Amino acid sequence: MLDTLGDLSNSVNFVLNKHGFPEITLDDTRRFVGNGIAKLIESALPEGLDNPLFDKCLEEFGSHYSQNMEILTKPYPGIMKLLGELTKKQYKIAIVSNKFDGAVKTLSEKYFGEYISIAIGESKGLQRKPAPDTVFEALKELNVNAADAVYVGDSEVDILTARNAGLPCISVSWGFRVREILLANGAERIIDSPVELLNVLGEKLPE
Repeated sequence: MLDTLGDLSNSVNFVLNKHGFPEITLDDTRRFVGNGIAKLIESALPEGLDNPLFDKCLEEFGSHYSQNMEILTKPYPGIMKLLGELTKKQYKIAIVSNKFDGAVKTLSEKYFGEYISIAIGESKGLQRKPAPDTVFEALKELNVNAADAVYVGDSEVDILTARNAGLPCISVSWGFRVREILLANGAERIIDSPVELLNVLGEKLPE
């Protein structure tokens, strides 16, 4: 829903520069995201978890990103129109993410507050995706049965999360992973623009 890649990459490179480590590229960031912030820092740091500065860098990233996560971030083209249409059709919508919970809630409120009131990120007591915990929590808060829900995501982690939660998954090709990677990881349905989701939902769920 949101293109957060630029701000994530800038915050990672802020930390790497601060400690004299080589920067990563935007494409590196794209490959590293999806499994939570700790995994992003582990992938970006030389020696990963074995780097003695790992914990410090993770903390500094969180602080920097919290203050700079709205500079380049923006909704993908067509998302706001899609949300408007889904709201008209009375679909209930929630966001589940592997970003830390505070950032997920802040960004959701800023960009999608008119349409989405439930946004859940990584936090204590809820395992991050691909565990189904955040999905089950979202369904609970939405007061929706899993049998009436569908999962939409842009990565292999999302495909596995949907499978673990027992939900049908619709993958999108405009996010952090290209079509080839999605297919290689078991994507069964891929859409190439937000408006296509309306047709797919019409096929799978009653309006």
